Amino acid sequence: MFIPGVTTKVHYKDLKDKPFFPHLIQYMGSGPVVAMVWQGLDVVKQGRSMLGATNPLASAPGTIRGDFCIQTGRNICHGSDSVDSAQREIAHWFKPEEINDYESPFINSWVYE
Repeated sequence: MFIPGVTTKVHYKDLKDKPFFPHLIQYMGSGPVVAMVWQGLDVVKQGRSMLGATNPLASAPGTIRGDFCIQTGRNICHGSDSVDSAQREIAHWFKPEEINDYESPFINSWVYE
């Protein structure tokens, strides 16, 4: 999806007073974005572990940012920092009917004890 600047401004409203904010808005609108909702046990914490540190140079190898990024301003992905943020961001990006709660007994038995 391509996102309008107003959508990005609302999403990153907590950063509006930062000097990099205009560049962030411009960057986010420079190409397509893939928005998704993840679910699972402790998903916010685990998702952020998979993404890596906000500063890609501090990210571990094997994380998305550690493998594919080198600058904080171009860190390629976003992950909510808390469950409250996730709920707010999901409501901002998706209509309720666009969220699919996928349960699979096969996948769950592979992942969970």
